Amino acid sequence: MPKVLISDKMDPKAAQIFRERGVEVDEITGKTPEELIAIIGEYDGLAIRSSTKVTKAILAAATNLKVIGRAGIGVDNVDIPAASAQGVVVMNTPFGNSITTAEHAIALMFALARQLPEADASTQAGKWEKNRFMGVELTAKTLGLIGAGNIGGIVADRALGLRMKVIAYDPFLSPERAVELGVEKVELDELLARADFITLHTPLTDQTRNILSAENLAKTKKGVRIINCARGGLIDEAALKAGLDSGHIGGAALDVFVEEPAKTNPLFGTPNFVSTPHLGASTDEAQVNVAIQVAEQMSDYLMSGGVTNALNVPSLSAEEAPRLKPYMALAEKLGSLVGQLTTGSIARISIHTEGAAAELNQKPMVSAVLAGFLRTQTDTVNMVNAPLLAKERGMEVREVRTEREGDYHTLLRVSVKTDAGERSVAGTLFGDAAPRLVELFGVKIEADLAGHMLYVVNEDAPGFIGRLGTLLGTGGVNIGTFHLGRRSAGGEAVLLLSIDEALTPDLLAQVRALAGVKTAMGLAF
Repeated sequence: MPKVLISDKMDPKAAQIFRERGVEVDEITGKTPEELIAIIGEYDGLAIRSSTKVTKAILAAATNLKVIGRAGIGVDNVDIPAASAQGVVVMNTPFGNSITTAEHAIALMFALARQLPEADASTQAGKWEKNRFMGVELTAKTLGLIGAGNIGGIVADRALGLRMKVIAYDPFLSPERAVELGVEKVELDELLARADFITLHTPLTDQTRNILSAENLAKTKKGVRIINCARGGLIDEAALKAGLDSGHIGGAALDVFVEEPAKTNPLFGTPNFVSTPHLGASTDEAQVNVAIQVAEQMSDYLMSGGVTNALNVPSLSAEEAPRLKPYMALAEKLGSLVGQLTTGSIARISIHTEGAAAELNQKPMVSAVLAGFLRTQTDTVNMVNAPLLAKERGMEVREVRTEREGDYHTLLRVSVKTDAGERSVAGTLFGDAAPRLVELFGVKIEADLAGHMLYVVNEDAPGFIGRLGTLLGTGGVNIGTFHLGRRSAGGEAVLLLSIDEALTPDLLAQVRALAGVKTAMGLAF
């Protein structure tokens, strides 16, 4: 009988479900890391919320551990690379608390509009300051959503019910999905200029970190009110305080902070600032939902091998896994490549298999492509929930099979339809089933996709490769491999270089400044 440890406080229904499904369960909460290390070795599964930190040291002691289940969406407290290396599946419950988080954002918006916390404190102090707290109506105001995925879509629905005008910035939001949600899709600068209220619903990634920077906050409408129930780090907290102090920002409400627990913060005590202790997912209903879901998912895996909402493995049967594994590695790399090289909204993504690849189960390969593509923008995507996230963003996903062989015995092509037209990349398996890129945006080029890489599009002219190599050498960057393709002699050339470390922003700017360079980007796989 598999044995699971619930190490954080969780609704009792979780333990009940484990036992009903034939899984032995212990509920032991509040242990220190050292105490957890001492007992974790006897368990097959670990069910957690946010308190338990699953570190390399704990994983090293977890010699029998097969699955970690997070009752909630965030897995910042789990060392996923270490878990993957140890063969431990990491699951979360990404959709169990969406309504709760969306409702909290709406609640904070009302609190800002009517200055409820300050009015409450004043009234209970016996002051009765009616003229001091002249709020604003939400009706007819413009709400700017930064992120229009699952939670953002729910916020939009509730705001429209309040007769607000909703505009949204989300690179993955298609025009069709925007119409379905009833929102107007805009670029970030337009949102900043027009919104009376701004609420954030995006994960914290390199692309979204400080998306409300000092520069962007300065672009906002005077008197704007800002709400963040997503992740700390999306807003420059010092710049936010400066905006509140100056009066340019009319109010701010944060449920999340750069450092948590936020026992102290420069924003505390600032007029027109409201804060809550990361309560976005904290309702009775949400806690029951995520507890039930994590117990069901972990039980399915331990008892039958079923994989749901896993962050580090695809949904696969035991029979399919060995044959599909190299194809999925290729699919994920191609998805990541096209995601890193494509900007703007994506109306359609097509996955075309030829030859041997067309004979296999397409779903895992499609999921791997979508996971690789979406992972460039969000940190909660996996091969199981990637199709759902793509659907929520209004992306049309097409699968095309061609059983006959072309130039290669097996080929996988990923195409995206953007505002600028159709773009595609293609790859195959070489030798010992190693993934290899063979075509990039219509240019024949063979390259391994691994580690840090530099992508350059330039005018095909004598001396360019030497100038680029000299610049990188002077900058202390070592080139591992060098791959070149071109459309025609003297036309446009494409370079893919594997490098030992990522380029600094300054060095990348110098590459872009080289004569003949049209595009230069750093890539990571």
